[in-house]
Amino acid sequence: MNRRQHFILMTCITLLVSCINAHTYADENPQPETTKLVRVAIFDYSKSKASGPGNLMKFLTPAYGFQSTVVSPAEIRGGVLEDYDVVIFPGGSGSRQAKELTADGRTAVRKFVRAGGGYVGICAGAYLASSHYQWSLGVINAHVWDRQHWARGKKQVDISLTPAGQEVLSNSKSKFNVYYQNGPLLVPDNQPHLPGYEVLAKYDTEVARNGAPENTMVGTHAIIRSKFGTGRVICFGPHPEKKDGPKSLIASGVYWASNAE
Repeated sequence: MNRRQHFILMTCITLLVSCINAHTYADENPQPETTKLVRVAIFDYSKSKASGPGNLMKFLTPAYGFQSTVVSPAEIRGGVLEDYDVVIFPGGSGSRQAKELTADGRTAVRKFVRAGGGYVGICAGAYLASSHYQWSLGVINAHVWDRQHWARGKKQVDISLTPAGQEVLSNSKSKFNVYYQNGPLLVPDNQPHLPGYEVLAKYDTEVARNGAPENTMVGTHAIIRSKFGTGRVICFGPHPEKKDGPKSLIASGVYWASNAE
């Protein structure tokens, strides 16, 4: 072997050792993966970031794994939901939300969820999601119980999670005190084209004001979940997102709806 051949051989050996060392270092010191944020669209027909959207924006933040934006009815009609993983319809008025969306907007929301998007309805948003009203989206097979007394009042109430609810929303405790404000009392509907829903929480105490009969609310469903097409739907009758509420229930529900698992 001449000097030139020897030099080439030693160079190749040096490069091979360097590659092996670099590979070993990479295995022993893996680079941290970038966490993908759940992209959340929060509906507001006034786009004011107040009330429901404002509360949600305070904790659905990058620090907790979310990137949240308030979106308007016009933006939804324009196809903005294609850029998000989950849409939230917060408290307010379900019928007003439906009216502001218009038929085109409601179709856009249904299309988004059917194609794999997540839907989170809170109080008014749960009314909107139901299969009960003419203006409802019909993305979950739920009927509103005691519709006549929908304005049954505002009060802190107790709810208890089912085993499925503990698995999805909280593995540390099963009972919570949450704010209730005229939310829907949900029971199963019988729409043959929709799957049945799963109960995640029930009411343990009730509000019975403005002529609402007593012993009606207890036992009805406070939080439910289901699928619509390939998308996920979760509905909250009360308001865990309020200032001093158990916000983790909402955050966990949004994460489940995103199908990020």
